[in-house]
Parts: sequence; C-alpha cells; structure tokens
Amino acid sequence: MIPQVASSTPGQGLFPLDRGARVRGPHAGTARELLGLAADGEGPGEITLRLVDDASLGEEGYTLTVAPEGVQIGAAGVAGLRWGVQTLRQLGGPGGVPCGTVRDVPRYAWRGVMIDVARWWRPVSFLRAYVDLLALHKFNVLHLHLTDDQGWRFEVRGHPRLTEVGAHRAESPAGHAREGRFDGTPHGGFYTQRELRDLVDYAAARGVTVVPEIEFPGHSQAAIAACPWLGHSPAEPVEVRTSWGISSHVLNVSDRAAGFARDVLDELCDVFPSRFVHIGGDEVRGDEWAASPDAARRVTSAGLAGPAALHGWWGRLLADHLRGLGRRAVAWDDMLDHDPPEDMVIMAWRGVDRIDAALRAGHDVVAAPHTHTYLDYAESDAPGEPVSIAGPLPLETVYGFDAGDGVLGMQAQLWGEYLPTRERFDYNAFPRLCAVAEAAWSSGRDLGDFTRRLTAHLPLLDRLGVGYRRPHDEGARHVHL
Repeated sequence: MIPQVASSTPGQGLFPLDRGARVRGPHAGTARELLGLAADGEGPGEITLRLVDDASLGEEGYTLTVAPEGVQIGAAGVAGLRWGVQTLRQLGGPGGVPCGTVRDVPRYAWRGVMIDVARWWRPVSFLRAYVDLLALHKFNVLHLHLTDDQGWRFEVRGHPRLTEVGAHRAESPAGHAREGRFDGTPHGGFYTQRELRDLVDYAAARGVTVVPEIEFPGHSQAAIAACPWLGHSPAEPVEVRTSWGISSHVLNVSDRAAGFARDVLDELCDVFPSRFVHIGGDEVRGDEWAASPDAARRVTSAGLAGPAALHGWWGRLLADHLRGLGRRAVAWDDMLDHDPPEDMVIMAWRGVDRIDAALRAGHDVVAAPHTHTYLDYAESDAPGEPVSIAGPLPLETVYGFDAGDGVLGMQAQLWGEYLPTRERFDYNAFPRLCAVAEAAWSSGRDLGDFTRRLTAHLPLLDRLGVGYRRPHDEGARHVHL
C-alpha cells in the first residue's frame, strides 16, 4: 500500500474482486468505475459503503474490512469512503483481495500536487489522467498553475485577448535555457471555462479539489502582451515571453489594472468552487514600479513605505476581493515579506525555514520547499539524466521530508519548463510522487519498508501506463526534451 495505512490486521482467505461484484451505498457509481466493475454486478461478492458515526475518523478517515464473502468500507464522510475504495483498489490482485482489516486517517488536510500548464499547455485528457493518479495515491488537491510569463491558459470572457494573444508564444527554449537556443516552433493552447468546469466535476467525484492559480502581479508578461495597458509602457508592447526565467515586467498599479484583476478573479471563482484560490505573488521584480511616476503616486495615496511595498498592496487587494467572494487567498511565501493579511495561506517554497517563519507570523501554511518537493528537479546527477532546471533531488530526500506539526499540509511541485511531454512528466513525477503521498498521508515512515512496498506498487503503475523513472537504474533510460 502507498501511502502506508495507519493500522492493519491480516485475515484468512481472499475476497474475489471480479467484474461481477456488487456495490451498495453512497459513492457506489464512482466506486464501480474505479474498481472496473460491471454497472449491475451479479456475482457472489458484495462491497458495502456506509456512513458511520465515528468522529475519530475525521473528514477523510475510513475503516476497511475484507472477508471472503464481502467488503465493508465505513467512514464519517463521503471523502473517507473514496479513500477506502482506493485502498481496496490497490490491494486487489489476480487472485482477489487479501482478507483483513484496515483503519486509516490522514496526517494532513492538504495533500497537493501543483501542475504547471502555463509553460506547456497540456490536453484535458492529460489532466484527467493525473487526477486519477493523484486520487489513487490519496492526494486531495490539484493545484493548477494556469498563467505565467510564457502563456495564459484560462479563458476570461470579459478579456478575450488574454487567450487570443496571451495563450500563444512564437517559440520555446531548446535544451537548457542557459544555452540560449530556441526551437523555432510556435506553441499555444488554453482551456475553455466549460472544459475546466468538467475537469472540476471529474476531480470532485474522485475526492480531488482543483485549486486554480493566476499569477499576480509578477510572472505576468503574457497578460501584458495581450493587454498592453496593464504594463508600464503601452506604446512599446511586449510579446509573450519565449525564454524561461523571470520577466522584469509586472502589472502597473492603476485602478484599471486593479479592476482587471478583480474581473479575472470573478470569472475564475465562477468556474472553480474551491474555497482556496492561489494568487501567485512570487519573484516580483520591482524595477518598473521604482521608475514609474504613477506607482509613486499610488505609494503616496496608499500610505506605503516605498515602491517595494506595492507587492503587498497587490496581495491585500486580491485577498480582500476573494474574501468578498467567500474564498481564501493562497500565495507563495514571497508575499510573507510584504504585510499579507492574516487569513492568507502561505505556500512556503524558498526553504524549510519559510515554513517556520509563516507559522510564527500566524498563517496557515502549505509546506512546499524546493529542497524536498520540486519534482521537476533531476532525481540524480548521473550521466544520461535528461535536462532539468536543477537537482539532484533523490527519492530518499523526498521521502525523508517531514513538514512537522501545525501546518495545513504539504504539496509537490511539477514546474513545466523541462517537462514538455507526458513521457517526460511521468519520468520526473514517479516514483517520487509516491514518496510525497506517503509523507503527506502517513504519520510514521520507514524508508526500507517504503522501498519494499514501492517495488510491489510499480506493476500497478505499469498497468496504468505511467512511464516512471526506474529506481536504482541511473542513466539506464534516456528521456529527452
């Protein structure tokens, strides 16, 4: 089992999990789909899902009892029933499911994976496939990074140029960005609001909440290319960024730009029902604000200490608007240095120390330090590894990360610059994503035991078509950009 369950007791015999097994209770339809069962099973076995009055299970805990004649899954809420089904799914083998009992409760409430679709647009079929993989490993958040300097992927009906212009770039880097080579091939794509609503519904049925991210006020060159009035030199328009790295272009601080941001968030919240909305806030270059008379006037009118404080001005403006929509803002920990509102959730990425800093400041925290959770980093520095932005970040280091007590949860990041294809994405994601899953769900960990269970788990990934990196096989497979 991955992640490891809280407790289990083996029994005698097997439950014959075949297509004819019957399913009864809440969530039965999705359970049949996940288990590959017939819609109207007529076999001898029965799987019963039931809600129970057991506060100790919390919102996502469950119990699982497997006997030769049937399976019982109990939970205090539907979320727990879903995770019980995923455990049953993993336990199933050619001969059936081993009998026994399981009691399981997650450690953290937020168990997330960030997928960057701004650098490379990915088809909805890719996202659905990853929703299924996340649910299998009991992740409950898909953080969707929808916009950046290199592309805008979210349809905003009130500002159609964002996708007409901002969703397309002339070319992309070839090889590592520091080489300065480009492929000469245009790249583009975006998601309609209908497509994203369908994805949200698909994910919700599997216990996964889609948390959208729109980058403000930095990483906004694609938006400024589409709407030059958002930038500082409308008479000198910029193009959607073709190189990786951080753009110096940031949103200006005009009332019109603020209104634009509110418009985007209004449409975003109409599509995504998630309580949490990520507003970015990282790697903001303030040179344009420092040189802008309009920014100086905003500094004075808002009573700010200087141009750098406009970073926090943007954060508070966006958080206030989201609060009015019944949502909570999430931001990267850069915002922590700029007087964020108390109810802003901080995603701590710049180091483990940022987790403690955000907690001391009184914020809810999602632990996402690049030193342990950036799976776009190469797993090793052995010859034959494909080009990556940084690394190495071995499986053992990922598995050994403990986010500690008091955090809302933890999250893996898969930034897209060097992961343009499904093959390359799978290679970086797995099996390290299995290690993150266990670190986020399970209270106790043992690397040796995990390695043994991972070996038994890999054939399931094979059956699901996941092109994972083979453990302890340095450089044996060559995956290229």
